[in-house]
Amino acid sequence: MSTFSSVQEAEEYFKNDKFAYSNGMSLVDLGEDFSVCRMDLDDRHLNANGGIMGGVIFTLADLAFAALSNNIHKPTVAQQVSINYLAAPKGKTLMAKADIIKSGRSSTIIQVAVSDESGQKVAIFTGTGFKL
Repeated sequence: MSTFSSVQEAEEYFKNDKFAYSNGMSLVDLGEDFSVCRMDLDDRHLNANGGIMGGVIFTLADLAFAALSNNIHKPTVAQQVSINYLAAPKGKTLMAKADIIKSGRSSTIIQVAVSDESGQKVAIFTGTGFKL
């Protein structure tokens, strides 16, 4: 059973993630076993080499992780996460799709695939959430 009754209710809750939302990230879809977040990229997301900063990709994945884990059980906090960067993003949009791997009594394991606008995967994020 979902914590949030709608995507709009969840998005209102996650607008309190000021860092993510002030950097143009948003929740676009949410189900019992998945979430989808997106962002439009601009100059503020660039690193010193002109590429998209890894922290931007991580934050988008973390938002998708938070949305799904808190839809399963609120509150849930990150206990451990890891990310593998696969490729430099192309284009001006990133999408992060989180999928539940396991939901147990006190923890969840969620995997998030971050893709650019061409559909190329740019990162894989795996997170363990601790249910408070």
